[in-house]
Amino acid sequence: MKMKAGCSQLKPVVLILIFNSCFYASYQLTGLQQVCELCSGAVLNGSAVGMFCSSSAGRIDGRCCLRNNNTGDPEHIIGLDLSNCSLTHMEDLQGASTALIIDLSRNPIVNISDTAFQGFIELNYTILPQDIFCPGGNTSWEMVEVKDGNRLCEGQKNMCNQTGQLSLTCPENSLCGPYGPGFFECSCVDSYHGYKCLREGEFPALQVFGPLGASTVVISVLLWVTQRRKAKSL
Repeated sequence: MKMKAGCSQLKPVVLILIFNSCFYASYQLTGLQQVCELCSGAVLNGSAVGMFCSSSAGRIDGRCCLRNNNTGDPEHIIGLDLSNCSLTHMEDLQGASTALIIDLSRNPIVNISDTAFQGFIELNYTILPQDIFCPGGNTSWEMVEVKDGNRLCEGQKNMCNQTGQLSLTCPENSLCGPYGPGFFECSCVDSYHGYKCLREGEFPALQVFGPLGASTVVISVLLWVTQRRKAKSL
């Protein structure tokens, strides 16, 4: 018979998870604000992102289209328009990892980091300067077209096999899942965890999240102290 953790063991884990969730939500909101203000101006109604936002009943915030929701969860970016922003490099857009459409056209981009779109599993439409390959390579998309000086990448492909079973590139006791254009991730199946999903049994939440919670508290305190010092110096 499988043993269950007692209530006294679970309470610290729950509190740590709640604290970490609040901290992550705050961090996520900051990342969202940064990416929406990477370029001055706002999404234009007649642009590709603007029309998508209108048809999706989204809300414009700077260069972003945000999903309207009443759940109280942190807002999610569903569209990002960074066209004509004089961008030459693109390395970090993680604040927009929930976007379905991204427009980077009319920029003198010479390089896009290989990991810039890692984790963008919802991304379905990307507009780039015609000299830039689609994220993950053109083979990571259902359709690639060069039109009016832009490269259009539509329909992100799933990098895992199409059987829905174990992927040859994932270890035993794991499943393959999409993780952005050209990327995939291997997740352990139920009751397995650890390196290459070799450990079977319940995940040791207290041992793992305990130190993580402590480090999060330290970081939060340091950030609070820094903000207080800045406020006093003003």
